[in-house]
Amino acid sequence: DVQLQASGGGLVQAGGSLRLSCTFSGFPSADYTLGWFRQAPGKEREGVSCFRDDVSTYYRDSVKGRFTISRDNAKNTVYLQMNSLKSEDTALYYCAADSRQRWGPEGKYGYWGQGTQVTVSS
Repeated sequence: DVQLQASGGGLVQAGGSLRLSCTFSGFPSADYTLGWFRQAPGKEREGVSCFRDDVSTYYRDSVKGRFTISRDNAKNTVYLQMNSLKSEDTALYYCAADSRQRWGPEGKYGYWGQGTQVTVSS
């Protein structure tokens, strides 16, 4: 079974940094991709950053220049480095995964982690 476990959330002051981690396992083949999503209270889930393939990445406009997605295949982990955090970044952050044809900020991934809370105080 595919499993994803997100961690690293917490409470941070505006302007601070956090690094989210998502460990994954159980993919049936090497054809998979990962992404980060978030959902704030009362709002729809939105794509934050995704791998399109081993090189290409997507970032939503509001996080460009502040967030960086990366992965360590040896550790089966994908990261989201978040710098210069703002109050509007407060949300429950999820990692997601599926085959590469399902990549994208629309969130068509079939596998989701449990979420980790990020709270940015102003």
